[in-house]
Amino acid sequence: MSSSWRAPVPGELVWCRFPELPDRSPGPKPRPALIVAVETRDDGVVVKVVYGTSQRVERLRLGEFSIVKSRHPDAFALAGLSYDTKFDFKAMADLPWSEEFFKVPPRAPLGPTPKLGTLHPSLMRAAQAAYDAARDR
Repeated sequence: MSSSWRAPVPGELVWCRFPELPDRSPGPKPRPALIVAVETRDDGVVVKVVYGTSQRVERLRLGEFSIVKSRHPDAFALAGLSYDTKFDFKAMADLPWSEEFFKVPPRAPLGPTPKLGTLHPSLMRAAQAAYDAARDR
């Protein structure tokens, strides 16, 4: 269940084979995911991740927030994203921090690690509002 990478911290964006919920097996292709919680267990590290997609970024629904280059250039750069991306707090999963679910991204901006970047402090309120909205449903 473990990997050779250092454990991530909440607020990091990672390259993840997010499962097609409710299935819990790795998804068919890697995509950005936001780490929102990390738990160290006897059998390894488990992370709670939020699904990210570059589809329909301009159409946000309840429980979603986006990182858009034209509106948040500094946040976009810090996140390490290649495309405008929205994150959906209605699609969260607890996953083992392992090579089964996490991959080194093609550009590998931070070296041989799944980490893409970090959530910019200016987007913390938007992320918290999306989380609260998804939780209250």
